[in-house]
Amino acid sequence: MLQQRTLKSITRAVGVGLHSGQRVELTLRPAAPDTGIIFRRVDLPEPVDIPMTAEAVTDTRLASTVSNGGAKVQTVEHLMSACAGLGIDNLVIDITADEVPILDGSASSFVFLLQSAGIALQKAPRRFIKVLRAVEVREGEGANAKWARLAPYHGFKLSFEIDFDHRVVDSTGQRVEFDLGQGSYTRDIARARTFGFTKEVEYMRSKGLALGGGLDNAIVMDDTKVLNVGGLRYDDEFVKHKILDAMGDLYVVGRPLLAAYSAFRSGHAMNNQLLRELLRHDDAHEIVTFDDDKRAPAGFAEIARAW
Repeated sequence: MLQQRTLKSITRAVGVGLHSGQRVELTLRPAAPDTGIIFRRVDLPEPVDIPMTAEAVTDTRLASTVSNGGAKVQTVEHLMSACAGLGIDNLVIDITADEVPILDGSASSFVFLLQSAGIALQKAPRRFIKVLRAVEVREGEGANAKWARLAPYHGFKLSFEIDFDHRVVDSTGQRVEFDLGQGSYTRDIARARTFGFTKEVEYMRSKGLALGGGLDNAIVMDDTKVLNVGGLRYDDEFVKHKILDAMGDLYVVGRPLLAAYSAFRSGHAMNNQLLRELLRHDDAHEIVTFDDDKRAPAGFAEIARAW
């Protein structure tokens, strides 16, 4: 049986929110089978649980925000991406503010936290959402077109293409495909950082955003070059970060997908629209388990290797 996974022990992290600049503490706790991933706002007068579902996403401007009533947690996509990459099914995340800490701007710190706590197999079958037919969402036309698509696939792979009119981005790969069953999430995707341009950062700060952002947690570019002393971590780091984000955005559905995801200029909003479009059609998906690990897609039975 392909089993569900949680953590072996509690692990903690402290950082600042990318947009709020506010100090925040995370405590990641093991959870029982079929719990799913839950954010728990422990700083409120009465703690509020926010279970991960596609419908929990209530804001997608600049990041993915999830809510339950008046309680919210912003910028969940990097931590959710790490959970997707490592196959974590059940987790309770205590958080002391309304934004997940940005840490180094990628998912690598979250991967380190999860792997340091250890991954435990549980006595319950892992339940997948299997895509049965293609679903797609589109916006705009011509040069303004963007789209995202899920199609049937025995596994989970993602292909993404970006289109930035900037000399630095143009000089790197703007399309990448990653197959969870063939590549290594920790090696190939997790270290890709969020990125932005100096003029955008200045504008956002004037609006009270990106207050926690800087060269230690994002790739920052002016009109001609990358300003970070170390340069890029991957030759195609920009588009790989879009893959990282997409994995996190899609994992809020609460179960791993068996699908091929492809996108052109998509983002947090369109990724969530795609999930909701899938769930709207009963004939487009089903829940499956694997009694025999050998029948599961490549890469799902093994626990991801440490660094």
